[in-house]
Amino acid sequence: MSLTDSLPQAVLLAVLLYVSWFIVKPYVVRSPLDKLPGPPRLSAYSGNLKAFFARDCWDYRTEIARKYGRVSLFPGMLGRKWIHVYDPKALHSVLIKELDIYEEPVIALRILLGPGLLSVLGNQHKRQRKMLNPVFSAKHLREMTPLFFEIIHKTRDAIMKRVDAGPKDGVELDMLGWMGRTTLEVLGQAGLGYSFDPLTEDRMDEFANAVKDFFPQFAKSVITRLLLPYVTKIGSASFRRRIVEILPMNTAQELRKISDTMHERSVRIFKEKKAALEKGDEALKHQIGEGRDIMSILLRANMAASEEDRLPDDELIGQVSTMILAGMDTTANSLARVLQLLSENPDIQEKLREEIVTTAEAEGHDGTIDFDRLMELPYLEAICRETLRVYPGVASLMRDTTQDTVMPLFEPIRLNDGTTVSAIPVPKNTRIVMNINAANRDPTLWGPDADVWRPSRWLEPLPRAVEEAHVPGVYSHLMTFIGGSRACIGFKFAQVEMKAVLFVLLQHFKFEPTGKPIAWNFAAVQYPTVGKESPVPELPLKVTALHA
Repeated sequence: MSLTDSLPQAVLLAVLLYVSWFIVKPYVVRSPLDKLPGPPRLSAYSGNLKAFFARDCWDYRTEIARKYGRVSLFPGMLGRKWIHVYDPKALHSVLIKELDIYEEPVIALRILLGPGLLSVLGNQHKRQRKMLNPVFSAKHLREMTPLFFEIIHKTRDAIMKRVDAGPKDGVELDMLGWMGRTTLEVLGQAGLGYSFDPLTEDRMDEFANAVKDFFPQFAKSVITRLLLPYVTKIGSASFRRRIVEILPMNTAQELRKISDTMHERSVRIFKEKKAALEKGDEALKHQIGEGRDIMSILLRANMAASEEDRLPDDELIGQVSTMILAGMDTTANSLARVLQLLSENPDIQEKLREEIVTTAEAEGHDGTIDFDRLMELPYLEAICRETLRVYPGVASLMRDTTQDTVMPLFEPIRLNDGTTVSAIPVPKNTRIVMNINAANRDPTLWGPDADVWRPSRWLEPLPRAVEEAHVPGVYSHLMTFIGGSRACIGFKFAQVEMKAVLFVLLQHFKFEPTGKPIAWNFAAVQYPTVGKESPVPELPLKVTALHA
């Protein structure tokens, strides 16, 4: 046999050996993580991923957190050993102290959304964050609050029209849908200077539907996303695109369509905004938002920036879909959750309404108030904080170690061999699963009622354990918006939006349950359905007008 004949066979053999070793290695090579307590492996192939990322994963996640503690070994795919964590000191190391070692897996988002803030790393992320920080400041939000109320009043009028047309004892409405429409329009006008939805009539919007469908479809692709770091190294981008187009996988095709729809609209919005900016400020004043929207300010700042800080067009386009995707479902679904909780707790709903109505009458501004007064309302603040504590929109996040490191712990843990340690050696290429739900509901910190939605806890002194834990979140000792330089840049925007919506709606409507069973499903952002099997995101509530 000649050399030319044997070379392909040798290459094929080498590839087979490499793949075989990749699969077998986790099962035969000892790891420093082996001594960590953790649940038994459920599947040789997918580990415990299907249980942990199932639509109804909540009981399983709670069991792991309570039974195995703040740090545990989690069985990943193909024998991989992951770390499940909600220890506050470990989270501080992951998110702040050793941010560069614990790298966010962003390949899937970069492929689907482009190089926006959520999907870039390192200096590229720092440059984008530096450019975006000023437009999410309290100063800018003060200026934008009247626009928030203007849009929310349109929602109020649209809901009132439907309620008045129905029976006097109330109308069943999908409040998830209305919250989604409202948050999309707020983000559109305040964020992009673009209107997606007049709110006065029901009409389909392809972009809005794509955003709404993104996270449920994204949640179905957990195993596929784990393979992306290897797949993206094969061939050119156009070759990989052709492969995706012929894949016989419904989730892959749905995500491709969603990505294409969002990208096409993002390019259109960017080009329109850039063209108006090039015509001068006078042209911007005739656009929605009058040039005060985030995108207009960002484009102006980008034009004035130094060459090293300036963002290229593809990164600016990437911000459009990123901004809407990061802000729409998270806020809309949290608002839907608040309304459901208020409907189930009429005494709390009435107490909040009393605070809102009294304030609105005292201010005398057609049922609206300014930014500072809105943010000061104590019971409204308590309800928003407690909802975001018990029910964070994003329940878990991932990181991958780029080198060997040591993870410090807030309290020592006992290993399987009986020894006690205050830090854990973590090998390179280990996936870290941060359990946001468990961090926010840690009974050691919050007390025995940590799982209970009790807004009044925020009107009392916080438990000393909470303050001493130094939870590394940017918001109220919580991990809801995480912490560090990759913390949610729009968390203040979301707070104002939630409060403004509740301030307006509770002056005019009473919310009650319909009697239909509501299930909250896991996804990148959790969402409600009627029953556990329905594929349709919705939250029906009985809505009654409170006419004077």
